[in-house]
Amino acid sequence: MSQKIRSAEGLLRSVPEPGQVVLPKEGEENVLITSALPYCNNVPHLGNIIGSTLSADVYSRKGTRNRRTLYICGTDEYGTATETQALKEGITPRELCDKYHELHRETYKWFDIGFDYFGRTSTPLHTEISQEIYLNLQKHDNLIRQEKEQTYCEDDQKFLADRFVEGTCPHCNSDDARGDQCDTCGRTLDAVELINPRCLLDKTHKVVTHVSAHMYVRLDSIQPRTEEWIRESWRKGKWSPNSVINGEGALVDARLKGGLRPSPVTRDLKWGVPVPVADDDPDQEMKGKVLSHCTKFEACIGYVSITANLTPDWKQWWFNPKDVHLYQFMGKDNVYFHTIYFPSIQIGDGRDWTTLHHLSTTEYLNYEGGKFSKSHNRGVFGPAAKETGLPASVWRYYLLSTRPETADSMFSWDDCIAANNNVLLNNFGNFVNRALKFISSQYGGVIPEGDSPGPLSPNDEIDSDFISDVNSLLKDYTDAMDAVKLRLGLQTVMLISQRGNLYLQSSGLNKALMTENPTRCAQVVTRAANLIYVLSALIYPFMPATAASILAQLNAPARAVPDVFSVDILPGHRIGTPEHLFKKIEEKMGDAWRAKFAGIKPAPVAPLADETHVAPGMSKRKAATKKAAQGEAAEADGPKSAEALAWDAKITEQGNVVRELKAKSPRTLELDEETAAAIADLKKLKAERAALAKN
Repeated sequence: MSQKIRSAEGLLRSVPEPGQVVLPKEGEENVLITSALPYCNNVPHLGNIIGSTLSADVYSRKGTRNRRTLYICGTDEYGTATETQALKEGITPRELCDKYHELHRETYKWFDIGFDYFGRTSTPLHTEISQEIYLNLQKHDNLIRQEKEQTYCEDDQKFLADRFVEGTCPHCNSDDARGDQCDTCGRTLDAVELINPRCLLDKTHKVVTHVSAHMYVRLDSIQPRTEEWIRESWRKGKWSPNSVINGEGALVDARLKGGLRPSPVTRDLKWGVPVPVADDDPDQEMKGKVLSHCTKFEACIGYVSITANLTPDWKQWWFNPKDVHLYQFMGKDNVYFHTIYFPSIQIGDGRDWTTLHHLSTTEYLNYEGGKFSKSHNRGVFGPAAKETGLPASVWRYYLLSTRPETADSMFSWDDCIAANNNVLLNNFGNFVNRALKFISSQYGGVIPEGDSPGPLSPNDEIDSDFISDVNSLLKDYTDAMDAVKLRLGLQTVMLISQRGNLYLQSSGLNKALMTENPTRCAQVVTRAANLIYVLSALIYPFMPATAASILAQLNAPARAVPDVFSVDILPGHRIGTPEHLFKKIEEKMGDAWRAKFAGIKPAPVAPLADETHVAPGMSKRKAATKKAAQGEAAEADGPKSAEALAWDAKITEQGNVVRELKAKSPRTLELDEETAAAIADLKKLKAERAALAKN
């Protein structure tokens, strides 16, 4: 079919050739984009997807403004959680990672998430790069040896990671506490504190405690340089306020304020990157250990190694702070590791790294008044989204329109259906379909003589308000996307399509106009077609399949985001076949999907005939503790207020502080006092949280 598109520099979107790897170019804006690496022991739910991979995908497609971008992600595969899950499934860690890597890859593919490369961390290059960073830390005197008491299985003759140990909680006497936390009373634990510890590999094995030596990165000595870097990066990259630095540039992270402490970079595990120890090194204690995953030392290096697995020129991206800006997308629970911990590792390594420029974090996406729960199968998990029959574009639109940018948000089936029917179908889809169908039926699918090529004048005799409004909204869109305000960017797209609908309505586009004023009618349809062309570029980052459908109906090549509204589809151009972009969803489907994804509700606890009754062998104090724990668990199942969620976040943060203090060795009187004070603060927070729940 005949195409007539205006020829102008930068008009069309630059599309790399298949297989071509984009490399940074000196003097241009080069953007390296990462989303938090999904852990390879489970499937992602919708909150995981909007929190990192989908948001990063939208920003990476902002390259429609012809910037050079590289979007990297992959599965995070080493660590205790992988070993534990493999044990549960009766397969090897490698088999587990192969299984879940493919599952993640297929899920993201269905959601139209277009990584430049989706890799994995269990590769030889990952081992090589991780070991090199470890040796550089060692060379610059940023590692220190410390000893710590750990659980040890005498039968297997090996140290046990926290998740491989369970036993009786020393605080509430629950008999199924894990080595890192008791789910009954919610306290953080050290595995050596458990009473009657048991090995998860074989509960008949004898578990004792032995001292194990490990290497720790000296975050305390690096901290002054880390703080200087945070302030500088926050200023240049215009970070949004987060748990590390607020909107005024004040450092608010409790760990920074209390002083960073050495953090372990080695562990007694088998599934991981081996600690590099030269044969002639007099200290052979680290041989047989692996680089730590739980502290994110080895995990964050995955961004680098995955890039290296894509291209041998990976250093052009990762050792190029002058020409490359690094944008990282993640949920709020990962902020510390990307703003304090890993930048400290890069600083301690001593090389000129590309470091974080802009941080984009999200709060939590909850589900239908509660939380997503894999154990109860509650909520939509990635692979199940396609079972609804909803296209990926609708999923993408709804998730991005409710993106929890400043506060937790709630997934609702009723809202999802309303978004499709009222916004996508009646607004966006209606404008595109109405204009193109009129061109097809009244002009034989050919754009008539209506306007001169190029930018439309905001002083136009008839349409000055319309053109000015579109230009103003285009600037709003660009500003929002540059600031990584993705939800606002999407809202602006819908405002532009709404303005298009209003234009058709106020212009009186119909057969009568074509008969009575053919010149004006030709002008209206030409401008409408060109606004649809603009919309194809604006919607592309959010809904790429929808953009592709619009381009097919326009019979036009992909275009870049313009600065101003212009006539680029010219007279004589033949459009494709108009089709509906969206279909109506019946409201009754909300009930069907709610039931399908409701999951298995935990069985209600029958009330005791005598609530003062104490079971044999249980003290009244223990009975009261158990009752309180049951109450907290029941409260946790229901929806939480924003205030309650804020308290939970405080408790989690303070729990991490307590855990780090407990892990520090050697023990001193000062350290014991500091630990006791931190535990007291944690107890106070939990008491205040419990009081909030009662109210």
